[in-house]
Amino acid sequence: MTQDARFEDGAEAPLNLGAMDVDDLKVISSLVQDAVFPASEMRWERKAGRFALLLNRVRWEDGGKNRHAPERVQSVLMFKTVQGVASQDVPKGDADTILSLLSLDFDETTAPSGHLTLTLAGDGAIRLNVEAIEVTLKDVTRPYVAPSKKLPQHPE
Repeated sequence: MTQDARFEDGAEAPLNLGAMDVDDLKVISSLVQDAVFPASEMRWERKAGRFALLLNRVRWEDGGKNRHAPERVQSVLMFKTVQGVASQDVPKGDADTILSLLSLDFDETTAPSGHLTLTLAGDGAIRLNVEAIEVTLKDVTRPYVAPSKKLPQHPE
């Protein structure tokens, strides 16, 4: 007897998502929660108005978690229309310092401009002054088993 293929058995394609408003940003924020990256993997291209991170994110969207260990994937998180960057408790350029991204939030100033805040574990934060929300999240490697073989734990 044969069995029809199920959606969860299909190949999982790499993510390539964009955010143009707060609702879209919430989706990307949930996908990059607990992503980790070396402090040296941040780039701000002032003239181009771009800020980017190369991060290792948990594949929260992975439908096969019951079949294999939790996975991570390297992704580029890109912000466009960036006019300024400020940070608090973020060591810039240190490849030995690993940062953990908790969330992305947007506070509108004069529509559609505002401050996009990347909140990091340990009270660190990066604030981007943006003309408008224009964010992309793109997976750039194949998924790999998370070194801990566990999902990140959160305090209750």
